[in-house]
Amino acid sequence: MFITRRNFLCATPALAVAHLIAGQLTAFGAPTPEGTPLRDALLREAARPSKPAWNAMLVYLAELHGQSVHPPLDYFRFPFEDIGPGYQGGKVFGHFDLTHERLDTVRALPEHACQQLRNELAGRQSDGFIPGVVTFDKAGKATWKPNKGFPPLWVVSADACMEVVPDRAFLGECLQAAVKQIGWFEANRSAPNGGFYYLDILQKTWESGMDEGIRYDERPPGPDACVDATPHVFMLYDCAARWSRALGQRPDAWEDKRTKLQRFIQVELWDNDTAFFYDRWVAHDPSRRHLAFEGMWPVVVGAATPTQAQRVIDQHLLNPKEFFTPHPIATVGRSDAKFERRMWRGPAWNCMTYWAARGCARYKRSDAARQLLEKALDATATEFQRSGTLWEFYDADLGDQSTLARKPKGRRTPCTDYIGHNPLFAMVDLWRACSPTAPKT
Repeated sequence: MFITRRNFLCATPALAVAHLIAGQLTAFGAPTPEGTPLRDALLREAARPSKPAWNAMLVYLAELHGQSVHPPLDYFRFPFEDIGPGYQGGKVFGHFDLTHERLDTVRALPEHACQQLRNELAGRQSDGFIPGVVTFDKAGKATWKPNKGFPPLWVVSADACMEVVPDRAFLGECLQAAVKQIGWFEANRSAPNGGFYYLDILQKTWESGMDEGIRYDERPPGPDACVDATPHVFMLYDCAARWSRALGQRPDAWEDKRTKLQRFIQVELWDNDTAFFYDRWVAHDPSRRHLAFEGMWPVVVGAATPTQAQRVIDQHLLNPKEFFTPHPIATVGRSDAKFERRMWRGPAWNCMTYWAARGCARYKRSDAARQLLEKALDATATEFQRSGTLWEFYDADLGDQSTLARKPKGRRTPCTDYIGHNPLFAMVDLWRACSPTAPKT
């Protein structure tokens, strides 16, 4: 089945033509030979029951996935998927975009998701560093920045792959990679007073992925514990402990590190008065605190206490004056003075709504997860009907996408036909799992 852009946009032909003439939408093409099986599997996934209003955007996303898979290149042993034809012409591999793609495709075509994980881990350096963003020169040689880390979210997609396709040998490879990456974080990103940090708090490196986020407007004088990096390393410890136990190895060392870091997060990064998590250097300084969405990460990874998690969910994630915007979640609290319509400083990213919903579900708040997911999927479907594309990020207030800002330099507006930040299949799947009538596991 070949889906043309005209099929999607027939309901609003005048607007579609205007967008096409303006060059805002990427030309819609056929799937690659390597991407055809993935496209077909995702089309079957799109046909599963959900809300009818979501179907067209899911079919369109399946087609985008089909265009984004390429033959093996350089050290990749398997076909690789880029983060979407609308981002720098495609063929950019990695970052946390890749984790979102694996979570999006693992149910439809598990072997594809596993192959992307193998491709990513194949780039691991001897010191445990795993390349974050891989690009290719004209000769097809892979290149990356060898000292710029990225959030180690790959472990979540590893769990998802193992759940669908159990493989003890591959689990052992993943454990080895996680242990080595832990060593890299401990050697290179440990904060003097506990916890971990990303280089962004010292310089404009953007290894956290939150380019020019509000947390970096006022940097600390030196390394200190970050509200995102510290929970991310907690997640690595947790995976190392669970995977060690599953393989019959002693998990004690990892469990001990996990417990100590969890306590650090619960005490040093938490403000009880505002019921939210912050970077250590502002957590206990009301004059410097702002409502950045990264404060949800301790809930997402399970490092928060049950009481802390419930307060974050009820007082912040479901608060329409903060993160529960018409298109949730806003990346900066709507009531915060630093909220603006620029990337990571206010607009909504579907991938982050997905992580927020996972955190809610982890703490037995399926009701909250379902609200977040349904509201975001509804808003995305409405915008898809209007513009005929999937955007890198969205106006949290449902405004005109073309008026959103990206960065002061380079591309000024959000990318279109973007896969990496739109794990819509994963969002729908979690929405189903959080239904009151869903079977309990």
